[in-house]
Order: sequence, then structure tokens, then C-alpha cells
Amino acid sequence: MPEKRKLKLKKFFFHPITMFTVAIFLTMILSSILASLEMQSTYNTIKVSGQDLDSNLIVVENLFNYDNMKYIISNALINFMGFTPLCMLLISLIGVSVLKATGLLEILSQKYIKKLSKNQLTFIILFLGVISTIVNEVGYAILIPLAAIIYEINGRNPLLGIVTAFCGVAFGYGVTLFVGSQEVELIPYTSSAASLIDSTAHISLTSNLIFIIVTSLILPLVGTPVIEKIIGPRLPKYHRHDKVTGKTLETSELLLIDIQDEEEKKIAFEKNSKKGLRNALITTIIIIILFAYMITPNLPGSGLLLDTTAKTYVDQLFGLTSYFLDGFTYMVSILFIAAGLSYGIGAKTIKNDRDLIDKMNDTFKEFGMILGLIFVFSQFISIWRRSNIGIIITSWLATLLSNLELNGIALIVVTVILMSIANIFCPSLSTKWMIFSPIVVPIFMQNNISPQFAQIILRASHSITAGITPLLSFYIIYLGYLNLYNQHKEKPISIRQSISFVIPYFLIITITWILIIVLWYITGLPIGPGVKPTI
Repeated sequence: MPEKRKLKLKKFFFHPITMFTVAIFLTMILSSILASLEMQSTYNTIKVSGQDLDSNLIVVENLFNYDNMKYIISNALINFMGFTPLCMLLISLIGVSVLKATGLLEILSQKYIKKLSKNQLTFIILFLGVISTIVNEVGYAILIPLAAIIYEINGRNPLLGIVTAFCGVAFGYGVTLFVGSQEVELIPYTSSAASLIDSTAHISLTSNLIFIIVTSLILPLVGTPVIEKIIGPRLPKYHRHDKVTGKTLETSELLLIDIQDEEEKKIAFEKNSKKGLRNALITTIIIIILFAYMITPNLPGSGLLLDTTAKTYVDQLFGLTSYFLDGFTYMVSILFIAAGLSYGIGAKTIKNDRDLIDKMNDTFKEFGMILGLIFVFSQFISIWRRSNIGIIITSWLATLLSNLELNGIALIVVTVILMSIANIFCPSLSTKWMIFSPIVVPIFMQNNISPQFAQIILRASHSITAGITPLLSFYIIYLGYLNLYNQHKEKPISIRQSISFVIPYFLIITITWILIIVLWYITGLPIGPGVKPTI
């Protein structure tokens, strides 16, 4: 009998660039359909300077009409060049490339990082990701590239380093060791919303301090086993290609000479390396002192990076017009460049400027793919925002919450869920809180829950789904780096696959967040100095 041949269908793997291009057209078609159905919503916002509510009617924009088509075409270049993740990534990569080119990253890895266990390294990356959110989204641009290189140097899967860094920043967003940019961004809305119930309500900058310090330790502790035991084994395998050179030695004399030569080189390298590390340490200390002086007020020539027009120091440091906030990524890059050069010169790992630049090119040699991905993604994000679909969905969810008659734990849990869903479609922290705060804060206060605790609910809900929404602007750095280190180029890592990597983390952290919030509410422990979950 003739053998039966199995019909095998060839699988097609679409690149994320293609998928986001398709997403652009689907969003435009969806906007046209919803606009024809007159999809709209009304939501209230509070005037930060007073207690008045402004009613806002928002409708879906038909992206196929004349004005919007003109907007899409004329703003394509602006969307790309002004895309914050692109600018931050390029600036941070210059510093990271110097660290790698001079060998400073490798020597630090050999002396310190390789001594860490897998769990210790994962915890540190997650913890750094969590606390990096004191300065908005800087962790995505700096920590993801850095973690990929560190994991690769240590013989581990760089894809795991990318996922770990992303999980740390995304699922711990807004949880730090001290007050940061989130307080400056959110408190005006919280205070204004609280004044609708109590005109004397005051929300201090440290009102969430105890809570965020404790959770900044809990989240990495919970996340470490999830990364190591569940996510790590599911990632695509990564095979490191080491260049191995050798000599065929025919006599013991040649072997002895070769060994002596290698020993002499090793001794010289260790001597130079120690000198380079000493130089790098001194340079790092000097740069940090200079940066600290730039954010110190009221000293001769100090405060260069502060917005002196702001009233409080936190506003001067983290306000919307803060020079420190705008320039933090650049400052970190300068620190990396200075430390790397100090090491390279001292350790004699770089011969001249041409040698340094040639080695730096290794970091950027495959960056063209990421640039193409970011270009298409920046257009997609701009078009999605222009459509107003995300804001309308957020408004509907806020309205739904206002119509529910809940109290206590049920109110808290449902609020977390609804705001988490809203975050998928509208990842902007301030926009979401602008819509939700006039509803959430008064409802909480009427149920004896403090407005400060309502702000914690926002932090939690944002962190829960920030890592699973492709509408998050900085998600593109995560997706881009996954594909940069993906060795199976014929099978690019898709949007769906990139999100599936972090689903176990998302599920565990969701449960963790809800347990932390509910237990904190039940026990009544302070969430900040003199502030409790209840009024």
C-alpha cells in the first residue's frame, strides 16, 4: 500500500512591525464604525484650583475623515521624533554601550555579579525595576538593555533578563522607597476630589510612604520564584556563541612557553583592571556628588536641575517642569560614559577613540529593526489616542463604578478590577486619575475610606495591567529587545507571545496586590505618617 503523506501547512510568522501596521488600519476602521454609531461619553473633571466640576463630552473621532487624515499624514514625523521611549532609549544606550565596550560591565560581572545566585540576581533586577519608577518610566529605557547584557555576560538567557526588568518596572510602577514623580502628578487630583466632601482635606506628599516602601520589597520577593520557576523555563532557548581559539602544541616546551605567556598576560590584566576599577569608582563618586549638588537647594551655585519656581522641594525635583526629571536619563548616561571611560583608560582596554567607537557599534549594529518597530508603533499609539476610544472606555468604567452600591472590601476590590481594565485601554496614569478621582475619592470617603488609600488603589490597578497592555508606550522597548535577542529570526516574537511570557507574573502579582490592599484595610495599619486606610 502506498504510504499516506501527511499534509503539513506552512506556518507564517508575522513580524510585530507588520502586526502594528495592521493594528493601525483596524483602529481606523473601528473608529469609523464607532463614530457612525455616535459612540460617546460624558465625564466630570475637577478644577485643580477649586471645587467646581467640569462636564466633558467626548466622542469617537472618525480617523478617515478629511481633518483626521490630514492630521495623521502631517504628524507622522512629529510622532516618531517626539516619541519619548525612542529618545530615552537612544540616550541610555550610548552610556550602556560605553560600559560594554570598555569591558567595565564584564569585569564587574566576573568580580561581583557571578557570585550571586540566580534568585539573588533576579530579585535585584526586579527591585531596581520597582524603585526606578520614582522617576517615571526611566527603568524601561535603562534597565531592560542593561539586564539583557548582564544576563548574557553571565551565561544566562538574555531574554530572561529582558522579561525580568520589564516585569519589575511594569508590575511595580509607582512603588518606590521615597516619594517621587507620581505624588506630584496625582495629589492635585486627589486633593481636589477630596475637597468635594471635605473642604479642609489635605493630602501630604508622604501620605503613601509606608505602603510603597513595604510593597517595594514584597513585590520582588513574590516575583522572584515566578520568574525563575515558571517564566524562565517557558522562554525560547538562547545559545551563546563563544569564539574559541586554540593552538596545536607539539612539544611540552611550547606548552610551557604558552602557559607562561598566558600567566604574564593575566597578571598584567589583573593589575590594569584594578587600576581601572579604582578610576571608575573615583569617577562615579565625583559624578554622583556633582549630581547631588545640582539637586541641592540654597547653596552657592547649587540647584541647577531644580525648578526654582515651584514651592516645595518635591515639586522642584519631580514637577512637570523639573529639569531633573527631564534630564535624568541623560544624567545616568553621562555617569555610565564617565565610569566606562575611566575604567577603559586605566585598564588599557581601549586603544583610542576609534577603537572605542568601533566597539560601541556592536550595541547598535542591529538597532535598525527596533527603529522600524518604534516608528510604526509611535504612529499606532498616536492614532489610538486620536480616536478617543480608550478615554471613552475609561469613562464608561468610571460611570459604572458610580452606579454600583458597594462598600468596604467589595468596593475596594471592584474598584481595583475596573481601574485595572481601564488601564489596558488608557495607560496614562494622570488621564485615568483625572477621570476616576471625582468618582472614586468621594465614594471612598462616604464609606469611611481615606482619599490617600484611594490613591493607593490607583497605584495597584495601574501596576496590575501595565505589563499586559500593548498600548503602554514603553512596551515597545520590551518587545523590540525580545526580538533583538531572539535567535530564531524566522520566528519573530509576536505581540501575543511577548504578553504570554508575563501572564504568570501578572496573575500572581494581581493576587498579591489584592491581598496586600485588603489586609492593609482590615488591619488598619498606617499607609503613611499619621495616615490610615480609614478616615
